Amino acid sequence: MDPKPVFFPFSTANVCKFFVLALFCLAASPSANLSFNFYAASCPSAEFMVKNTVRSASSVDPTIPGKLLRLLFHDCFIEGCDASVLLQGNGTERSDPANASLGGFSVIDSAKRVLEIFCPGTVSCADILALAARDAVEVAGGPSLQIPTGRRDGRVSTAASVRANIVDTTFTMKEMLKLFSSKGLSLDDLVTLSGAHTIGTAHCNAFSERFKEESKGKLVLIDTSLDSTYARELMKNCPAGANASITVNNDPETSFIFDNQYYRNLLAHKGLFQSDSVLLNDQTTRKIVENFANDQDSFFISWGQSFLKLTSIGVKTEDEGEIRQTCSVANG
Repeated sequence: MDPKPVFFPFSTANVCKFFVLALFCLAASPSANLSFNFYAASCPSAEFMVKNTVRSASSVDPTIPGKLLRLLFHDCFIEGCDASVLLQGNGTERSDPANASLGGFSVIDSAKRVLEIFCPGTVSCADILALAARDAVEVAGGPSLQIPTGRRDGRVSTAASVRANIVDTTFTMKEMLKLFSSKGLSLDDLVTLSGAHTIGTAHCNAFSERFKEESKGKLVLIDTSLDSTYARELMKNCPAGANASITVNNDPETSFIFDNQYYRNLLAHKGLFQSDSVLLNDQTTRKIVENFANDQDSFFISWGQSFLKLTSIGVKTEDEGEIRQTCSVANG
């Protein structure tokens, strides 16, 4: 099936450039059995129903886009993009403490319920999650993309697989690159997909090791790559002994807008995580950061290419998986 054009909210030249990249990426990816408009005959309104669900949820809660995007990362990096992170139960990925702060599950469940009414047993939870994350970016002001569908839901979900397959916020460049490479993602993909931190929130313990508060509110920078004024703001929001449920925005400037502000923040030494700041330590990645900071169109084009690769990691198709009736429970 021939893919449809990919539309971006900027110049025709850039659209064409992305389209070529997207086709190349698709041809080289493990998503050969996926296709654009996979549900055109079996459930023609599938993508519309997912998008409508995401829009409705985001209009009520502006943190939803960031949650859905993070949920996709945690799904695809473990067992591939097969909705294994959605399964509930003892010993599942979802039960691991590292996934305790994930959110957005209710949005996926809502979309699934609607789809089961109109197209029972047709649309996988894995596709719903990939589409929802894509739509979340668009809802937040990012590029509008088309991605292929046809993923099946996995039957395996183990907590033991989580820690070794997700990025810790204290990771070095070498550690991140090793993990990304194991998923078929390049250095360019690493820098581009890190841009997901332009939306979303984080708990205090995700960055608290970068500074400490001494007596009378005195700030001591442990990670000197962090801007001291920004560190003081973080310390104010996350004082010593703060409630574990407290969160701060990943991007202090345009918190709920998917844009290139993340890269501008990095250059101002206002990357929230240590794993963000290390992108400036390498000459190659720094150049990419500088390019994206100065050219949002370039970031959006790269995002489309890298997102396509992300959503193709370890996909299951045909008899490799199933179509769950309920996203949190494997079929009996």
